[in-house]
Amino acid sequence: MAVDPQRALVVGVDYGTLSGRAVVVRVSDGAELGTGVHAYPHAVMDQTLTAGPAAEAGRPVALPPEWALQVPADYVDVLKTAVPAAIAAAQAEHGIDVNDVIGIGTDFTACTMVPTTADGTPLCELPAFADRPHAYVKLWKHHAAQSHADRINALAHERGESWINRYGGLISSEWEFAKGLQILEEDREVYDAIEHWVEAADWIVWQLGGRYERNACTAGYKGIYQDGQYPSEDFLAALNPDFAGFVADKVEHHIGQLGASAGRLTAEAAAWTGLPEGIAVAVGNVDAHVTAPAANAVEPGQMVAIMGTSTCHVMNGDELHEVPGMCGVVDGGIVDGLWGYEAGQSGVGDIFGWFVDNGVPPAYVSAAAERGISVHQHLTELAAEQQIGEHGLVALDWHSGNRSVLVDHELSGIVVGQTLATRPEDTYRALLEATAFGTRTIVEAFTTSGVPVTELVVAGGLLKNALLMQIYADVTRLPLSTIASDQGPALGSAIHAAVAAGAYPDVRTAAKTMGKRTVAAYTPIEENAQRYDALFAEYTLLHDYFGRGANEVMHRLKGIRREARADRLGADA
Repeated sequence: MAVDPQRALVVGVDYGTLSGRAVVVRVSDGAELGTGVHAYPHAVMDQTLTAGPAAEAGRPVALPPEWALQVPADYVDVLKTAVPAAIAAAQAEHGIDVNDVIGIGTDFTACTMVPTTADGTPLCELPAFADRPHAYVKLWKHHAAQSHADRINALAHERGESWINRYGGLISSEWEFAKGLQILEEDREVYDAIEHWVEAADWIVWQLGGRYERNACTAGYKGIYQDGQYPSEDFLAALNPDFAGFVADKVEHHIGQLGASAGRLTAEAAAWTGLPEGIAVAVGNVDAHVTAPAANAVEPGQMVAIMGTSTCHVMNGDELHEVPGMCGVVDGGIVDGLWGYEAGQSGVGDIFGWFVDNGVPPAYVSAAAERGISVHQHLTELAAEQQIGEHGLVALDWHSGNRSVLVDHELSGIVVGQTLATRPEDTYRALLEATAFGTRTIVEAFTTSGVPVTELVVAGGLLKNALLMQIYADVTRLPLSTIASDQGPALGSAIHAAVAAGAYPDVRTAAKTMGKRTVAAYTPIEENAQRYDALFAEYTLLHDYFGRGANEVMHRLKGIRREARADRLGADA
């Protein structure tokens, strides 16, 4: 039975770093009618393997530094828990009929990779590999493949590979090829067992629709797919002779376009979710890229910054330009007909969280608790009382490495100017400002490369911090708009579901009706901007000194850490 267009609904599911959230959205106006959230039971495994027989026996496998793994079954649990919860909420609050749902769309962090068999079974679910770390999902922030990325970059420049400049001249350790090469060279048995090297964005769609469809977004941005081709077999063989068949044997697959249907909801997935069997399943996508239409910010000049644990910057352009340190530029990578650009910062909210967890004395925690507010809010209020520069500090926002514009995850964080009088709120504000300086560095790289940024649009949980938003407007000297949704990626996925179901002809059209933002919610204050110009100059000096080869101390320290960690693990074995 056909669904009345005025009642038609779609479901969007956003897979984040620590949880998945679902939202039920009305197709006619983008109204969000119900949400549900499910935290991954295994969260992020970055110290030990908390899954598998060894962990169950109380002897979890230790992980080396810079690893970040996840359990794919946790993603399926989101479908079983968050989606039904969102439907129940929409029914309770708005009386919706689940039979009015016409499609489901999903988005994922990227590059998050699942090694599978031919039928999509994750290798970690096979008894032979249940205690092998390389058989698990490699989360986007798995940075242990930096040395492999370095080799890919060096060889690409040595050979003059044309695709390398589409990625700002550097391939990230987070991406498909570096992570794949790491597995080959560290666990050959797992590598040989991989029949599909699958983005989690596509794996979850496979579970929903029963068919593996590789999405154009991650193929272009994370899989080095440009102008219809991957890196050549000859190039891969030069990295390692046994890597020659990586594309043909494990990566290459039919590519689905964004907003298209990847299949129909299977009976099994319908039982998991409580949704009608046979509804459209949208081609997979990335959390940042689906957020641009959710904010109705898909026109050239609008840079969307999705600010959470990390920040991803995406924008469209009319023309192809090469931007130093960008994560990639892909024809139609966000919407058809425009070049989609991506850059990013590997650590933002993660940095603030790290400081609160590790750098705040008990008195501050108690003071926040007495007021019934979070430590973050307490520190923000104290920091807001300061004049710009009053803390005497400048920090580098590299606690999780640098994604753009240096593309080097061996870099690390630093705070300069601390004294015995430095207080927690001083350091906290300096870290807030550091992330804003990192975004300004990205904006300037785009602008000077012929891709002008005229509006900064912020989405994600951090937009709730008014001090942080004003800092970003002042530092970047741009009007700062904010998405009018608490569930930007999930709403964006719902928009793609509506297009896949045929409710709109394309994503740009759907965005005009279903997407929304508050234009110029924050504007730069000239006096503040001038003060930040002076601090940004100091940031840039530090950025170039530690990040462009003048002092490799951060790289050396990472090497010393790895050696010490290996010695300790060897002693414990």
